[in-house]
Amino acid sequence: MNDLEELKELLSVPRKIIITTHQRPDGDAMGSSLALYLYLQQKGHAATVISPTDYPDFLSWIPGNDTVVIYEKEPLRSKALVAEAELIFCLDFNKLYRLEELGKLIAQSTATKVLIDHHLEPDDFAEFQMSRVSACSTAELVYDFIIQSGDRELISQDIATCIYTGILTDTDRFRIPTTTPAVHRIAAELLELGINHTQIYEAVYETFTENRLRFFGYCIREKLEIIKELKTGIICLETADLKKFHIQSGDTEGVVNYPLWIKGIRLSAFIIQRPDEVKLSFRSKGTFDVNELAHLNFSGGGHKNAAGGRSPLSVAETREKLIAILAPLKNQLNK
Repeated sequence: MNDLEELKELLSVPRKIIITTHQRPDGDAMGSSLALYLYLQQKGHAATVISPTDYPDFLSWIPGNDTVVIYEKEPLRSKALVAEAELIFCLDFNKLYRLEELGKLIAQSTATKVLIDHHLEPDDFAEFQMSRVSACSTAELVYDFIIQSGDRELISQDIATCIYTGILTDTDRFRIPTTTPAVHRIAAELLELGINHTQIYEAVYETFTENRLRFFGYCIREKLEIIKELKTGIICLETADLKKFHIQSGDTEGVVNYPLWIKGIRLSAFIIQRPDEVKLSFRSKGTFDVNELAHLNFSGGGHKNAAGGRSPLSVAETREKLIAILAPLKNQLNK
């Protein structure tokens, strides 16, 4: 982190602190946020995690979850907390628009801002940055932040559980290329602190409702389209599809990964109708850069092999636009 000593000086006395993350937070967003919250609480700070939106029920067990404030449910309380904040930690996002209305409040706040993130090309809105795209997760960076602050002994079993959850989910179960030897060493240290890694895995990946499991089957059987010449799989969902299975926040998490399970598929796209606009998620294998695809064409971004975006068009029109964009990239997809 740039100017870590200066930030440590700011944190040497109790502060009112907000920790926030991106809308519809995933395991890394909540794991890293709650790990930092529990750490700052131990240091004597009055810290609060504010999430822009609700998040999946399969993350509601994470230590500290019962203290989280949801902006869309408690906007007045959230605004008051932001107004009082002396420091705002921004975790697992690189651009304030990813927080929607909450992002506008934070942009206007005079509080000192700290960015801890691993996405490409972060906006310059924070006085302090810990930004490393080679990190497997923001949870890994929060672990590094605690260690670099000289507080290894403050990593409790609950903090370790939060960090492990973030690493587990953002490495897709220790699978993606950024899962370095250092990441495995961190995981080993967390295990030595007594975390129940089997229980964490089951809570995240093996607590589907019957509806959600049937929905995944529907996505694969009825909605998956394979474009062999482009080595691409696409799943498109309309509002009616979501209503059919009573889909709740987070129930679509992981759907985008399934097309990549097919031999020879290099790119997976998930296009879904949300209440306000159409959203896209991309995953890729190898050298095909979905961050560039999302950034140049769908007002989004992320990582080389995992990114997202948005579209003002309908689901069907967005699908047609995507295929038209991919057609000239056939050689890249067939490398």
